[in-house]
Amino acid sequence: MVFEPPQRLVRALGETAPDSGVDWLEGLPGAVRGAVALRGLSVERVQVPGGRSSLVVLVRTADGVPAVLKLAPARARPRSERAALAHWNGLGAVRLLEPSSPDGALLLERLHPDVSVRSLPEAKALLEAAATLRRLWVEPPAGDAAHAFETVAERTGRQAEAMRAGAAASPETAPLVSAALAAREELLAAPPEHRLLHGTFRQSKVLSAERMPWLAVGPDPVVGEHAFDLARLVRDRVEDLVAQPSGAATTRRRVKRLADSLEVDRERLRGWTLFRAVESGVRARRVGRDRDAELLLEFAGWL
Repeated sequence: MVFEPPQRLVRALGETAPDSGVDWLEGLPGAVRGAVALRGLSVERVQVPGGRSSLVVLVRTADGVPAVLKLAPARARPRSERAALAHWNGLGAVRLLEPSSPDGALLLERLHPDVSVRSLPEAKALLEAAATLRRLWVEPPAGDAAHAFETVAERTGRQAEAMRAGAAASPETAPLVSAALAAREELLAAPPEHRLLHGTFRQSKVLSAERMPWLAVGPDPVVGEHAFDLARLVRDRVEDLVAQPSGAATTRRRVKRLADSLEVDRERLRGWTLFRAVESGVRARRVGRDRDAELLLEFAGWL
């Protein structure tokens, strides 16, 4: 199989992991050939533009069943993704087609990769996305399987350190960073739930399917409270929000609507939305995506 990895993936790895990313990309053609041969798959095409942290290949099994082969570098935590998908077992999320993986690749049921809930009008998209997210909020696995997942405290602890460094290098972001870090400390003092979360949920992560109207894909799972998971959805289509004269008011209404529809405390949702938006904004600035940083930090300022 001869192919070029999608440019979106190449750019993202160049921003976040310039050294290890290059090594992984160089070995990717061989890894794909090996994974295809191991499973007796036939390749249709590479999904483009694809994701920022993995290669998605549309394939068929030896029995002719449409499927997806997904390969990701270790830093994208594919083992954690596998553990979460196995635990959900198709409830609200794409289904695994093999119980184990000798090479770390994921063989998944085929959804409609070019049709996400983002294609719907905004109000309908938020409603369908929220309904999908609710199905994923289950008790995490017990025993050894529980160690596959980070907690919200662990993940945001690493992010907080990077945010402090980013604020030191960019003093104009310091007030927002301080507010976000203070919100994190308060939120972690008394989390109301301990659930398995998608971790990176947004409208583009919800695809049209056959066995259910919509199913989630691409989790970066974490264990914690519902509000943390919902916070990323609040800022979906942030470029449209910032372009509106009433963007700030619309954002506050969205927080209220999503919190009420999923029975999440509004202030906790507001706090995690602030933290996650500032963290993403600081990270975008660090890797030179200045336009993204401006949008995210302006959005955060409304909260």
